[in-house]
Amino acid sequence: MSISSALNNAVSGLTASSRMAEVVSSNLSNALTESYGRRSVDLSAAQVGGKGAGVRIDGISRFSDPALLADRRLAETALNATQRDAQALVRLENSLGGADSTTGLAARFAAFEKALISASSDPAAENRLIAVVTRLGDLASALNESTRTTQGQRQQADAAIATDVEKLNTGLRQVADLNKDIQRVKASGNDPSGLLDARQQLVDEIATIVPLREVQREDGTVALMTITGTNLLDGRPVQFGFVRAPTITADMSFASGALGGLTLNGVPLNPNTGIGRLGGGSLGAAFHLRDDVMVGVQSGLDLIAADLISRFQDPANDPTMVPGGAGMLTDLGNPFDPGDLPGLAGRLVLNAAIDPSRGGDPTLLRDGLNAAAAGPAGSSTQLDRWLTALSAPRSDVAGASTRSAIGRIAEFTADIGAKRLAAETAQSFAAAKWDSLRQAELANGVDTDFELQILLRVEQAYAANAKVIQTINLLMQRLMEI
Repeated sequence: MSISSALNNAVSGLTASSRMAEVVSSNLSNALTESYGRRSVDLSAAQVGGKGAGVRIDGISRFSDPALLADRRLAETALNATQRDAQALVRLENSLGGADSTTGLAARFAAFEKALISASSDPAAENRLIAVVTRLGDLASALNESTRTTQGQRQQADAAIATDVEKLNTGLRQVADLNKDIQRVKASGNDPSGLLDARQQLVDEIATIVPLREVQREDGTVALMTITGTNLLDGRPVQFGFVRAPTITADMSFASGALGGLTLNGVPLNPNTGIGRLGGGSLGAAFHLRDDVMVGVQSGLDLIAADLISRFQDPANDPTMVPGGAGMLTDLGNPFDPGDLPGLAGRLVLNAAIDPSRGGDPTLLRDGLNAAAAGPAGSSTQLDRWLTALSAPRSDVAGASTRSAIGRIAEFTADIGAKRLAAETAQSFAAAKWDSLRQAELANGVDTDFELQILLRVEQAYAANAKVIQTINLLMQRLMEI
């Protein structure tokens, strides 16, 4: 081997060692960086005229497991959706009060019934009649507040949809831009690994909103589509649209046109659901909460309100009641209209005739709401009728179930608790699955012990090549001396 060949081999070795040291240091410094893919230097033996000419750097490889990455993304999508469901139901249950709550619907009803029993034992005590009115007002207020809470949850879900749509559009545009950058960098022969990391992080964020699959193209770009086949990005990104509602009331729904759905490039995505085949992530969870879960909760509250108001305006429970007249509880002062059920729980108020704060007379509870004259002060007959009316099984306005007043409230409270428990169970399962896949993904990431071993070998190779150059330098000096 000539001295020039040996020098070329040593210089190429130094260059390769330097590049490997740079890549190893990058791996070590980014061992905890999210979406970072481990790099390695691809080397091969250089040949000139059929003879060895040192080492050649062929490029930089970025390690990634596409199948594991896709599974982890789908698991994270499901986790994000179940988290949104569980958090909303926990907030709702805390607001409504569980079975053991001292301020929930069941507790408010129990306090009203207790006050009614107390008044029945001493009908002449006006302070006990006032206590009945007060406790009934508390029950109506609890139903009003529960309605506000439920509609507030729908409002938050609607806002979350708008936020997710904005993030989705922004993320798709950024991925499209990175696709162009990666394509250009690869064409110039440079290393696009940093851009690939940034793109993976963006796709991870998009995957929490909608479940998707990533399709690799030969030029280094990627196409994105949902697992149900809706195209998101293939060259150019699609554009989603959504109009947020400034306020939401119980009678507003997507079916009526009062609430918005998604549009895809300006075209409504689905006239029936508003979201089409984009469910499964946080976006689908928000639609589910707004249009299904919270609508069902409001329906349950309205049925409780309708049950109470119907019992109190039934002439069978108060002989002085005028058919079609308002009872102790009213729909904003009006009798209950079965055709106007949505939002009734939010409109429930005391009858002004018995409300002392509005000039009403609480003794009408004892004598009958439309009594022409005061009855015997010691008579508990009408108060006992109210108690019997509350405990009697009664069908709801749809005729779907027959319950006592407290039975209907208990059934509603238990249903909310069961939904919350089911949501938390689903969240726990999704979290366990995501954690397992995440750990598997991290196991394929940067191994600092392995990287340090490579660094020691790089150091040895660098020292050996440097020694060759030093020896060649001494030989050249000796030749020059001769």
